[in-house]
Amino acid sequence: MSPEAGRGRATLMLCHFAGMVDLVALPVWIGTLAQHYGFDLEHAGMIVTAFLLGAVGASLVAAPLYTRLPRAACAFGGYAVAALAFLAASRVAGFGALAVLHLVAGIATGTALSVTHGTIGRSANPHRLFAMAGTALGIGAVVFYAAVPPAVATYGGPTLFLVFAGLMSAAALACAFGFPNVTTGGRTQAAASLPRAAWCAILGVGCLALNQALTFSMLDRIGVLRGFGQDRVNGLLVVCGLVNLLPAAVAGLLQKRLNPVRVALVAAPLQAALALVVTLSADFLPYALAGAVYPAVLIFTHTFLFGLIARLDPSGRALASTPAMMMTGSAIGPALAGSVAMRAGFGGQALLAVLVGAAATLSFALVARRAGAPAPAVAPTHQ
Repeated sequence: MSPEAGRGRATLMLCHFAGMVDLVALPVWIGTLAQHYGFDLEHAGMIVTAFLLGAVGASLVAAPLYTRLPRAACAFGGYAVAALAFLAASRVAGFGALAVLHLVAGIATGTALSVTHGTIGRSANPHRLFAMAGTALGIGAVVFYAAVPPAVATYGGPTLFLVFAGLMSAAALACAFGFPNVTTGGRTQAAASLPRAAWCAILGVGCLALNQALTFSMLDRIGVLRGFGQDRVNGLLVVCGLVNLLPAAVAGLLQKRLNPVRVALVAAPLQAALALVVTLSADFLPYALAGAVYPAVLIFTHTFLFGLIARLDPSGRALASTPAMMMTGSAIGPALAGSVAMRAGFGGQALLAVLVGAAATLSFALVARRAGAPAPAVAPTHQ
C-alpha cells in the first residue's frame, strides 16, 4: 500500500497528529502539571522537556537508519509503547516518576514519528501530503481544546495522560493495519551528502520550533497570571484550534505560487513580533489575537520547508529527522521558558523570543543564498 492510497494517507495523518501532540497540547500540558500536580513552571517544563528530549534522541538515531528500518513495525511499536507509558503516567504523581515515564514515551513517539515523516517525504507530493497531515492536526486541535481542558478541570490531571494514551493507542492500531510501504532503493545514493542549504533550513526550523515552544507553552500561564481568567484562556485555546484549521490547507493550495524561502524569511520575524505581543500585553484582546494566530505561523511555514527539504534530500532521511528538527527547539522551550519567566519575568521571555527570531531569520537568509536553484522551482508554475 502506497502513501497515496486512502488508508495509507489516513494512517500517516493520524500518526502525524499523535506524534506532534506537543504542538497542540503544550499550554494545557504545562498548565495541568502546574495547577493539578503543584509543580512550579520550571519543574512542569522539565517534565514536558523529558518527553521532547526522548523524541529528539530517538529521531537522531532513527533518521539515518530510515532506509533500513522495519518502518511499519517501528511505527506500531513506538506508538504502543508511548500509550503504555502515558497510561502509567496517569497513575503516578511524583516528579521523578513522571519525568521517567515522559522520557520513555518520548523515545517511543520519536521513533514512530521519524518513520512517519520519512514515509511522507518519499510520497509523490510531500508538500501536499504534509499539508493534509497539518490540516488533520488542526482538526484534532479543535477537538482537543474543546474537550480536554474542561475534562481535566472536572476529573483532574491524570485525565490528560489518559487522553494521550488513547491517542497513541489509536495511532498504533492504525499502523497495525494500514502503515504504507515505500521503496527506498534508487534514490538513496543521490542523497548521500546533504546540501548545506538543507542544513540551514533544518536549523531554521529548529529555531522556529524553539520560539513556538517558548511562547506557546506559557500561553495558559501568562493569561492566568495576568488575571485574564482560566475560562477566557480556555476559550482562546478553542479559537486557536479553529484558526489552525487553515494554515496547512492554505499552504497546500499555495504550493506552486509561493517561494518557500521567502515564506520563511517573512515568517521568522512575524513569529517573534507575535511573541512580543503575547508576552508583554497587559490587555486581553491583543494577547488573545496574537495567541490565536501564533501557532499558525509555524504550521504554514513548516509545510513549505518540508517540501523544500524533500527536494533537497529525496531519500527521506533528512525528513525522518523532522521530530529532531521540531522537538529540539520544543524540548528546550518549556524548561527554558519556565526558568526565564521565574527569574526575569515575561519581559525576559520576550527578549529571548526576539533573539531566537533573529537566529531563524539568519538561517533562512543563508538558505536563500545557498539554495538559489531549488527554492524558486515552485514559483513559476500556476494552475
